[in-house]
Amino acid sequence: MILEIKNYIKISNSIDEILKNSPFKLKYIIEKSGISEPTFFRKMKEKKFLPEELLRIAEIIEPEKTFLQSLEEAEDDFKNGIYHSHDDVMKISEERFLKKYGNKVV
Repeated sequence: MILEIKNYIKISNSIDEILKNSPFKLKYIIEKSGISEPTFFRKMKEKKFLPEELLRIAEIIEPEKTFLQSLEEAEDDFKNGIYHSHDDVMKISEERFLKKYGNKVV
């Protein structure tokens, strides 16, 4: 746990440099993060991003890692029997569709 906390502090303290070296423009990162621009710059200057905000930023600037992690989690779920059959998915989809559109043809 100590190592994770030290890594969090290191990332938090170097977020401005991390963002500077990102392949994405800062404006794009700010827009996708959902944090207002003035707040984003204040937090960056003060190094006061919440852990959840840093996670959102990391997911934006490292989309391939986010995708691979999602695949690993899905694989774990499947191995642990946490999944829906095709019939279940179709039933859930139909219920959502009917709830949203009723019996209208779309």
